[in-house]
Amino acid sequence: MKCKINRNAAKELKKILATEEAQGKMIRVFVTEVHGNHAHYDMMLDTPTEHDEIVKTDKDIDILLDSRVDFLDGVWIQYFYVGDNPGFQIVNNTKGWPLNH
Repeated sequence: MKCKINRNAAKELKKILATEEAQGKMIRVFVTEVHGNHAHYDMMLDTPTEHDEIVKTDKDIDILLDSRVDFLDGVWIQYFYVGDNPGFQIVNNTKGWPLNH
């Protein structure tokens, strides 16, 4: 499985991973809903389970992806500092149109 992270997302995820709440946990990306050829994504702190693949990214952040969920292969985690509402966007352009988080 593959996962990309932009620089801004890496910076923000490293802040999250440095918190006390994140001790012993990793970032998990998961599908919240599927609509035909596209999915909605979210993320949380979690620990690996038997069906997870730990995906190494080029930003030195490991991401948990459930290997049974095809819509997760190829996700791209982005963070944008835009206006009054900065935030994460998780897309998978290989699986239909993107959706903001």
